Amino acid sequence: MTRIASGRRHLLKTALGATLAAPFLGAGIGSLARAQGAGGLKHIRFASNASSICLAPVFVAIDQGIFAKHGLEIEIVNFGASTETLLEAIATGKADGGVGMALRWLKALEQGFDVKVTAGTHGGCMRLLSPQSTGITDLADLKGKSIGVTDLAAPAKNFFSIQLHDIGLDPEKDVKWRAFSAEVLELAAERGEVDAIADGDPKAYFWLHDTPGKYVQVASNLDHGYENRVCCIVGISGNLVRNDPETSRALTRALLEAQDWTVAKPEDAAKAFLPNAPKGRSIEDLVAVLADQTHDHHPTGADLRTEIAQYASELREINIFRRSTDPQAFADRVYADVLSA
Repeated sequence: MTRIASGRRHLLKTALGATLAAPFLGAGIGSLARAQGAGGLKHIRFASNASSICLAPVFVAIDQGIFAKHGLEIEIVNFGASTETLLEAIATGKADGGVGMALRWLKALEQGFDVKVTAGTHGGCMRLLSPQSTGITDLADLKGKSIGVTDLAAPAKNFFSIQLHDIGLDPEKDVKWRAFSAEVLELAAERGEVDAIADGDPKAYFWLHDTPGKYVQVASNLDHGYENRVCCIVGISGNLVRNDPETSRALTRALLEAQDWTVAKPEDAAKAFLPNAPKGRSIEDLVAVLADQTHDHHPTGADLRTEIAQYASELREINIFRRSTDPQAFADRVYADVLSA
């Protein structure tokens, strides 16, 4: 069984609360809040997938007044589980910004969607699991096997295709991918229709932990060298970045501060997300999921450009990106440094 990277998979102690978002506090308010002070807060339509627990910091930013402190009034536009629709909404002006999966968004950005990436938010929300009865414990065991995913362009399919390629397997020829709706994906594994399933948290976390010994975690996006890689990113409308860089900066700073709040006070984030959580889940359940992700990893600047370029290179290797795409040039084009402007 693949070892989970315990060094990254934890939330920092509450003692960090005294230094929440040190690079972002104070500087994040700036002239935007002063300029808007007399006339009210800047209204922002924020696209969200309310069912994804890794977006809990967005809700904690609302509950704890972080957006308001940065001069923003946030209207959440919920697109359910479709991060692809979420990106399209930002690109077409139906929303001003949002947070989504890098491995869902980057292909669309390669094709020219007018959305700029301004920050990463966290790592660690995808898992590849196999029923213990299959005997599959490692990626190499998947040769000749079938893997269930929610769709054939799913971030989990893209990511674990990269990991399979890393160990010398052809992710299209050496394994078979089968698509199932999110509601029946686990059932497909239980019935033996597939040998493994790949999906995101919180579902994948609870599949693994609700019945100890039922599943083996074959891989995640926090192992095999990906311990320090972001999986979700902030996207802001290209028009907003170009025409209102101050608001773009305030929105990005607020989201980064919310990430740090989640690290220091995970119970607050769990409470904020609870109305959207699967039925029957407790605050303690949600804190456990958040603790298994890396909300203290939210790169910007050169660090984020490097991670985007790495993904672009890997997606090119598995024929998701065009062979003609230059990974570094792509990263430079889609990333907008709104924080140092």
